[in-house]
Amino acid sequence: MDIRPARTPAELQAAEALFDGPARTEWSERFLASPGHLMLIAYVDGAPVGMVSGVEMSHPDKGTEMCLYELSVDEGHRRRGIGRALTEALGAEAGKRGCYGMWVGVDTDNEAALATYGAAGAHDEGVFTMRGWPIAP
Repeated sequence: MDIRPARTPAELQAAEALFDGPARTEWSERFLASPGHLMLIAYVDGAPVGMVSGVEMSHPDKGTEMCLYELSVDEGHRRRGIGRALTEALGAEAGKRGCYGMWVGVDTDNEAALATYGAAGAHDEGVFTMRGWPIAP
């Protein structure tokens, strides 16, 4: 397995089976051009089999932390340590970027994600609720 950062929209489009929907060129370009955005892709035999995206967030009184935005592993490659390796690689990159920590929001009944994050060293920081605001462009 080889893990490397995505640098082009073509790389994201080649990995779009790992996403919830198609990788649109304009969104891919914006993601890749945004400082603090990172997409790592895991390859097996040259084919993308997993991805993790991270977004740096900074605050005047806290510094910068990494949010693990999304993790996905191809169904045929699960339970092989790819998710853990991607999570650990994102954490290592966060450290190189000067982040003081990394966090992820996960559904409390998502046992696969909880196991993956636990295996990568994450600690349970308690239950929280998430609220969202849809904003039409």
